[in-house]
Amino acid sequence: MNTASISRRRFLEAGALTSIAASLQLRLDAADATSGLKGQINHSACKWCYPKVPLDALCRAGKEMGLTSIDLVDPVDFPILKKHGLTSAMISFPSIQGPDDVKVGSIEHAFNNPAYHDLLVEIYEPHIKASAAFGAKHVICFSGNRRGMDEETGLKNCAAGLKRLLPVAEKHGITLVMELLNSKVNHKDYMCDKSNWGIELCDLLGSDNFKLLYDIYHMQIMEGDVIATIKKNHRYFAHYHTGGVPGRHEIDESQELYYPAIMRAIVETGYKGHVAQEFIPARPDALASLKQAVGICDV
Repeated sequence: MNTASISRRRFLEAGALTSIAASLQLRLDAADATSGLKGQINHSACKWCYPKVPLDALCRAGKEMGLTSIDLVDPVDFPILKKHGLTSAMISFPSIQGPDDVKVGSIEHAFNNPAYHDLLVEIYEPHIKASAAFGAKHVICFSGNRRGMDEETGLKNCAAGLKRLLPVAEKHGITLVMELLNSKVNHKDYMCDKSNWGIELCDLLGSDNFKLLYDIYHMQIMEGDVIATIKKNHRYFAHYHTGGVPGRHEIDESQELYYPAIMRAIVETGYKGHVAQEFIPARPDALASLKQAVGICDV
């Protein structure tokens, strides 16, 4: 064997060893990302915040950084989550074209309008069953916009519509979770925009299968006093979402909320569910921002 052949073989062997080492390092880095978490917070992220990242890639990257869930997915997405061994701590909403060509089931057109109740029952029943079959526990829902409706009427209307679905939810072990959203910046005229209104609806329904999604970003805008509200009313909150205020971007020092203290308050309530990142990354590397947020919230 000539010198050139020996040199080539050594080069190839070195390249193979480098490749193996690189592969091993990637696996070790992934293991470190998960094993390094403290385990007091179950981490999730909302699918819609990463429109440029295919769901398969989001699941793969998310699992490597310690996520165990992807929020706001649809039944069509369940096989991809299963492939990666992930759950969904909050299933998205179903919708259907309704009167006047509105999207019934959406944030704006939902349970506070009795004209939509039949359609809502029609679309939520199979959605609840599919979510339960996947192993999910929570399905999101909305109040709808006010459109001049007073809050008392809105409460009664929402309760009437939700009562028609609660037997199905109870049978399948699903909790319907209404999201608290701000009506100042993002969702003008939305009715369920204060924690007290949502809590009153919970009391009116009196079912463990109906609770609230306490979105920290939205409620900081509407009422502030986040930690005190969580401590006082945590029994009504089935799930939490994050977001930087103002702007709904990264939850780091660029915004006004101090998430480590908020997460500690959530842990102190005995909460065992998920906290989902729902900020819109402003930096070019969206997944790096997500990994940073997981670290910030891992108290």
